[in-house]
Parts: sequence; C-alpha cells; structure tokens
Amino acid sequence: MAAQKGKDLLLKADSTGTGVFTTIAGLRSRAIAFNAETVDITHQESAGQWRELLAGAGVKSVRLTGAGIFKDQASDELVRSYVFNGTIRDWQVVVPDFGTIEAPFQITSFELTGRHDGEVAFEIAVESAGEVTFAAL
Repeated sequence: MAAQKGKDLLLKADSTGTGVFTTIAGLRSRAIAFNAETVDITHQESAGQWRELLAGAGVKSVRLTGAGIFKDQASDELVRSYVFNGTIRDWQVVVPDFGTIEAPFQITSFELTGRHDGEVAFEIAVESAGEVTFAAL
C-alpha cells in the first residue's frame, strides 16, 4: 500500500440499524488495532522448554480509537446516544487503497475535553462485539 493521507481513513457508524453509515464527526486522528490472544499449551516435555501456542485458538478482537471535534449536531447526538444506551451497532473503517473493515462495535470509552481558549474535543474508543469482515477495495 502506497502512502495515504491520514484524513482519508474514515470511521463510520450505522446510524439507523439498517446499514445506513454516517461518518463520525471531524476526526483529527484515528487508529485501528487487530488483536489475537494466545492459548499457551506449553508442557513439561515442550522442546527446550520453549513456549508452545495452539494455532487459531485465541480470542480475536478489534479496537478503534479516534479523537477530534464534532462536525454537526447529528454526529454528536448519535455518539451520545450510543454511549448512554450501550448500543452495539455495525461500524466501518474505510482505509483508502486497502479496504473496508466492518463489524458490530460498542463504544467503550468516550471523553470530552476543552480549553478555555479552544474548542470542545473528544476521544472515543470502540471494541468489536462480533465477527469482523474485510472487503478489499
């Protein structure tokens, strides 16, 4: 994948529960992390006492994080309702020249910050709550 503009990586949430995706706010930074826990099957007779792992047995998850400002009242209301209601909805991450990652996610962290001489900003983290799919572009 060639170098891409960070602003082109989009975080979108299903705003209606019917597959209508809305770009979440004016994100200034965003990141996606894929995680795979391991299952240690090391035993007394493991070669040289080196750790052994069971292939494909761990729990997989995805964590999305972002920080920015709300661009409009609609995205503000959407995120706020998902936070207070613990809503699990499909989210998408669109990575230019790579693909689209889609899965049900729940907001696990939401923080508002503001300086006396600046705008109100937020930080958000969402964790996968089901199967993650990938569609190449």
